[in-house]
Amino acid sequence: MSESALYVVATPIGNLQDMSQRAVEVLNNVDVIAAEDTRHSARLMAHFNINTRLISVHDHNERQRIEQIIDLLAGGSSVALISDAGTPLISDPGFVVVRAVREAGYRVTPVPGCAAFVAALSAAGLPSDRFAFEGFPPAKKAARKQYYADLADESRTLVFYESPHRVLESLKDMQSVMGDERQVAIARELTKTFETIHLAPLAELIAWMEADHNQQKGEFVLLVHGKPKPEAGVVDNKSLQVLDVLLEELPVKQAAGLASKITGVKKNLLYKLALERVDN
Repeated sequence: MSESALYVVATPIGNLQDMSQRAVEVLNNVDVIAAEDTRHSARLMAHFNINTRLISVHDHNERQRIEQIIDLLAGGSSVALISDAGTPLISDPGFVVVRAVREAGYRVTPVPGCAAFVAALSAAGLPSDRFAFEGFPPAKKAARKQYYADLADESRTLVFYESPHRVLESLKDMQSVMGDERQVAIARELTKTFETIHLAPLAELIAWMEADHNQQKGEFVLLVHGKPKPEAGVVDNKSLQVLDVLLEELPVKQAAGLASKITGVKKNLLYKLALERVDN
């Protein structure tokens, strides 16, 4: 490379044929490759006959590597950053390094390619015009249930990563707060031999996975249909609860106006409902 820069390089999530020609060229021509796991990446390098020097940059040493990487750039060297699979920084290490390199004034160049959540979203059959990538849910049950509860009313498609030893319990926690009928897709082992993408209501999806233990193996992307927006003229229970609480303390007009500001439901509709509830 003619200019010192940090290249953020996406690598395959399974099928090695997904490696781009540009990624191979960059990894061949930089001076150093900063890899999440050098032993894992060595196999990828061998496959593509890449002999560039590897150093490790992972969750436990990322901050310690910053000085070394910036020194390399200051000396005119170029560095590539890769994770074990997919795009660095997407639920993988790299953010600390990228931020430090940019703050030091050096160029950071993306070399795009695979990302598991993008691949899953493209093929799951759920709305993809608006979505929220949430990464890994909390590992502990109580925190995970609260996490899902906080997202239950989100109207965008929700995208999570999950590990095989937690995926079933994670889906059951999701079911407990989002209900049996919420449409959820699992995408597992993407681009690999046993790739599976399965969409079903939560209760059916859980039963399907419990019936076949093989469907609990591999790396998972979970995609959750957003909560449908209420139809015109229909007010959800949470908005009604807000209105009822306000009616206990305020006149009808004030209660309806404040409830509208809180919930986003039209004031006229809430005012009509408030009158009905007061009369009853």
